Formats: sequence, C-alpha cells, structure tokens
Amino acid sequence: MLELKNINKYYNTGTVNEMCLFEDFNLTVHDGQFVSVVGSNGSGKTSMLNLICGSIPLDSGSILINGTNITKMPEYKRQRRIGRVYQNPAMGTCPNMTILENMALADNKGKAFNLLPGTNRARIDFYRDQLKTLGLGLEDKLQVKVGVLSGGQRQAMALLMSTMTPIEFLILDEHTAALDPKTADTIMELTDKIVREKHLTTIMVTHNLRFAVDYGNRILMMHQGHAVLDKGDEEKESIKIEDILQIFTEISIECGN
Repeated sequence: MLELKNINKYYNTGTVNEMCLFEDFNLTVHDGQFVSVVGSNGSGKTSMLNLICGSIPLDSGSILINGTNITKMPEYKRQRRIGRVYQNPAMGTCPNMTILENMALADNKGKAFNLLPGTNRARIDFYRDQLKTLGLGLEDKLQVKVGVLSGGQRQAMALLMSTMTPIEFLILDEHTAALDPKTADTIMELTDKIVREKHLTTIMVTHNLRFAVDYGNRILMMHQGHAVLDKGDEEKESIKIEDILQIFTEISIECGN
C-alpha cells in the first residue's frame, strides 16, 4: 500500500513567483489497484509521481510504502521498489547498448556492482523468452543497438525492463504520449497484460481519456494539487469520457477560460 500523508510542496519559495502546488494533500493506493490519473497541465500529476519516486523533495509530509516511511529515502534506493516508464522512449533504455546489454542491465537492477561480466550468458534464453512476450520480434535482434529501434519498440522494452525485477509499484508517466495512435494502443495492451500477470500496483498519468476510462480499476482527476474526482471499481466502470470532459469544462469556466 502506498500512502501520501499531509503532503506540502512549494515551487520558487521566497520569490514573487512562489506557488503552492500541494497543500495538505493525502492519497492512499491499495495493493493491486491500477490508478489512471488525468488532469490539465500544471494540475500536479507528474509532480505527484516525482514526489513518490523521489525525483523532487517534499517540503513537508510523509510517503509510506507498506507502512515503511520512505520520505527521506534517495531516489536510487526507491527504484529498487518502484519501476517507472517515462513519456520519452529514450529515457527508459540505453541507445548505445544492444538489446541484450539493456536486458542484462535491467536484470541486475538493485544488485551490487563488481568486476564480473555485465551480461550473464546463462540468462540469454530467459531474455529471449521475455522479449518474445512483446510480440515485436525483438528476441531475434539481441545484438542490435536499441538506438535504431522505433519509439514503440523502445517503449515496449522500457516497460518490460522496468518490471523484470520484483517491484512493489509501477509508475507510468504519460508513457504513450509520444507514440502514434496504433502504437499507443499496442503499448497499452502490453501494459494491461503485464500489470495483470504480475499483479502490479500501478499509477498511470495520461492525457488520453479513452485509456483512462478503459484501463485500470480507479480513476483520479487532479486540479491545482487536489483530487476533484476519485472513483474506483464499480463507480469507475460507470465513468464515461463525456463525464470527464464535463468536469474539464466546469473547471475551465471557473478559471475564466
């Protein structure tokens, strides 16, 4: 279970541009939930993910995973428990390394570095089997450098690599936003398959309202650092794209847009 308790986050503190993004913000994500997070630009979606992952610090409050306070835990240590896929396909893989080397790197996540070879040849068949589940033919291209792959292929690899080692949470930061519609659909199908098979607790930020409605068992809508919509299970199943658009419209009118 993930808990955000009494979160406060300010930007440009002490300047005329000081802004309070989160004020006494609370959120609980239970084990097994797949939360789709939507909201306008600046609503706090990605900042929330950055706080969870430790990419940016809190001003006050606490973050707990299964009762353990990780608020002061550095980002690299949190990555042992949290897998993250970014919007930019280039951020989840190493372009100058081969597919095999990338898979080996992900396989050794969280392990101590030593002077042994980075690629364990005994694991090659395992890597092939893992890549085969993507259905993209990458299992036959182990010696190809990742930099020559398409954005969709790289994002599929990033998704697979982020979940190769045991993790407690999967964080998806607009991971289909840079892809064409057909490829985005493919990546979402892969995402849903991996989340279900590995029983991963997942938080997905997306601007694609169809994906937010069709995938996951909870939907959260952010606005100015607050959750203005939070529906799960049966209530979430009844949510339609038109309902979310209506809330966007109401918020836009309130803001004078």
